[in-house]
Order: sequence, then C-alpha cells, then structure tokens
Amino acid sequence: MLHRFPTGVTGEKVHQKRLPHGAPDWVRTVRVHFPRWNRHADELCVTHVADVVWAVQMSTVEFHPWNSRCTDVEQPDEWRIDLDPMPQASFADVRRVAGVVQEVLDGIGAVGWPKTSGGKGLHVYVRIEPHWGFTDVRRAAHAFAVEVARRAGDLVDLTWWRKDRDPKSIFVDYNQNARDHTIRSAYSVRGVPEAVVSTPVRWDEIADVDPREFTIATVPARFAELGDVHTGIDDAVFLLDELLEWADRDPR
Repeated sequence: MLHRFPTGVTGEKVHQKRLPHGAPDWVRTVRVHFPRWNRHADELCVTHVADVVWAVQMSTVEFHPWNSRCTDVEQPDEWRIDLDPMPQASFADVRRVAGVVQEVLDGIGAVGWPKTSGGKGLHVYVRIEPHWGFTDVRRAAHAFAVEVARRAGDLVDLTWWRKDRDPKSIFVDYNQNARDHTIRSAYSVRGVPEAVVSTPVRWDEIADVDPREFTIATVPARFAELGDVHTGIDDAVFLLDELLEWADRDPR
C-alpha cells in the first residue's frame, strides 16, 4: 500500500491500495483479495527502482508492503514483530523489550532482523517458510507475543483496545501479521517534516541508537558506509511449527 501526500507531509494523507489510473503499462501489479468485503485490488508490486521513482512522483512518501510475495500473496514469507510504545513509554523501554524479543528468538532458533519504525517503536522481521496462511502466521505471532509478555512483566501489555492499555507499556502488535495489515518497509521515509527513515539496524546497535537521527539527510551516508545490514535475511528461514504448538496450548 502507498501512503501519498498530494499537498505535502503536513497535509492530508491518502492510503492508496489500488494502482492509480494512468499508471504506465510497465508498472507491475498484483491482485489481492479482501474476504471481509469480498473485494479485490490491483496493488503496486515494486520490482525495479523505476517503480519507486514513479510512485514518488505520484506523491508517495511511505511504502507499506504486505508480508507476502507477488508470486503468492496468500502465503506470507515474513513474520513481523512490531514493538509499539504507548504514549508514556520511552525508547529505553522499547530497547528493554527488544532484548527480551531477541532472547525468545534465540531460544526457538529464529533469526530476527530489527529496524527502527520511523516513529518511537521498533520492528523485527523474521523470514519464514511460506507454508502457512495469514491466520496461522498471526496465531504464531500472538503466541510469541504472549511469551515475550510473560518474560517482560509489566513492560508489555497485550490488552487489545489501545484505550485500555497501560500508557507506560509496550504493545507487541501481533495483528500486523493479519491479512492486509502493513508496516513501513525498510528504508521507507515517514510522512513527517523531519523525514525520519525506518532504518535497519544491528542488534548490537539498539542500546545506543536514536531513531530520530535516521533521516533522509543521514541514512544515505550510513548505507554507503555499512551497506544493507539486513543482507542475509533471505538465507535465515524459520519454520513456525513450535510457535503454532504454543498457540495450540494457549488458543486465546
């Protein structure tokens, strides 16, 4: 999904799922289905830099991809861990929960690839075998979130309604793995005047990183120096079987 800002980042945001009329014929699309409304949309499938350039000149600032591939949109190959801080939580709290996330991932033999969210939070990507549909990936993500909450104690609140959560807590948003739920891609700019970038980081950077320092003015130099720190993500593929066993034991 594209987040467009036709009048600039201080103006109205447009959530663009369907490819706009008049798109060039070389832009690739993929058809996605929304069972809840029994509708579908032909969404942009970025395969070349030119696709990004075209979307940007159409006022796109943020890129929010699905967690599945154009070749098989019904079988996600990415599990997303979204650490979403409530209003009174700090990034120091996010760091502490990220440590628990890494600990649980290590325990089940999964490799996580963290990035800043573009806001106050942190995202972690895990490549998975595309053997399961959205429902099972979400179930696995929920089971993982429950274990993180058990270990993190009061730092994590999994209460569903935002208004009912502890305002000082971190929400591990497992629902970002549901169909048609998306987060900013790695290296996507956020639609704010500061032009903050959702930036891949190494685990050992999290203790000192300040997400506000990653902007379109600073990230190109970081990339030139370090390259893509998510290189290798496609070689670290995880099976969800153990997490689905956890989910079966705690079916909430």
